[in-house]
Amino acid sequence: MTVAKPTSGSALLTWMPGAVMVFVAAADVVAGPGVGFLPLVSLGPAFAGLVGGWRRTALIGAVALVLCVGLGLYDGLFEERRGFTAMVSVAGVTGVGVAAAVMRSRREAELASVRSIAEVAQRVLLRPVPRTAGPLQAAVSYTSAVAEARIGGDLYEVVASPFGVRVIVGDVQGKGLAAVETAAVVLGAFREAAHDEPELLGLGARLERCVDRELEGEKFVTAVLAEIARDDEVVFLNYGHPAPLVVRCDGTADFPTPPDHALPLGLGVAGSEGPEPYHVPFGPGEQLLLYTDGVTETRDTGGSFYPLAERAQLLDASDADTALHRLREDLVRHAAGPLHDDAAMLLLRYHDHAERQAACRGGAASEVPTGPRA
Repeated sequence: MTVAKPTSGSALLTWMPGAVMVFVAAADVVAGPGVGFLPLVSLGPAFAGLVGGWRRTALIGAVALVLCVGLGLYDGLFEERRGFTAMVSVAGVTGVGVAAAVMRSRREAELASVRSIAEVAQRVLLRPVPRTAGPLQAAVSYTSAVAEARIGGDLYEVVASPFGVRVIVGDVQGKGLAAVETAAVVLGAFREAAHDEPELLGLGARLERCVDRELEGEKFVTAVLAEIARDDEVVFLNYGHPAPLVVRCDGTADFPTPPDHALPLGLGVAGSEGPEPYHVPFGPGEQLLLYTDGVTETRDTGGSFYPLAERAQLLDASDADTALHRLREDLVRHAAGPLHDDAAMLLLRYHDHAERQAACRGGAASEVPTGPRA
């Protein structure tokens, strides 16, 4: 078992109560009773109450009280009220420190319970996508903009249905718990409809009805649906979401856009036509990246957006998880700090991607003429 070593900051806080009492005692002995350093001994249990448990705080308070008595006798302060005042000061600060330590321990226990519940909610809402779905490999990366949070307003899912591999990546309006609730509604509807609806348009219509019914116009969700039923193309249905990225065999980046722009889920007018599905070539050796606008709208210190097309070569790794990890690290470096919006990325590639890609690029290189024939 590996034991985590305390950081320099935590070690300093741990030793600070004892160090303060030693310093006060030394200063009192050197300066004499006229200066009045003795009440400062109470700083020891005060610091202990901030960082330690109640038992440790009580122990340090007892040591401080003994030290106070010893210094008071040495300085002859018990012949007047100053010695007793110092003792009352140490005892009072110790009591307050013990109470503060008890309250902090209870809050930490409650926080640990809440975090465990949040982790369960994460596994239910954003459960790990299958590493293998039909003929495809899948990898996902998600970063919440909310500090200490693991879930937010972005959503994703991969389902191997009887009608092909179906994927959704979406972005809920807003942040926080309300966005998490909306994401749960959309994901629940998608997971059910993906197995029931034979057509991608029917799947999209089911999601639209569910969002209209559950959210009642209060929220909207941008989303892109993808279906891979053949090994040479992907079908998209785009509800106002950023265009997906397709990395071709030769390494070029392609952002296939829909023929007509459609409104997000939840903003469609009753009786209006939704988005039209569009077919895009997608074969072995190529990669498909679905993402949210938290990726492309991440700015650097100069205000420039993240150049996703220029970073497509970072996905050239034999393992899908490694490729996506490299891209996420580059995104964080570009932001030079915490992201200001949730950022989700889902990468799809065919099995034997590295071999297929090498064969594809090798074939392309062999077709390049080396010069005029004699």
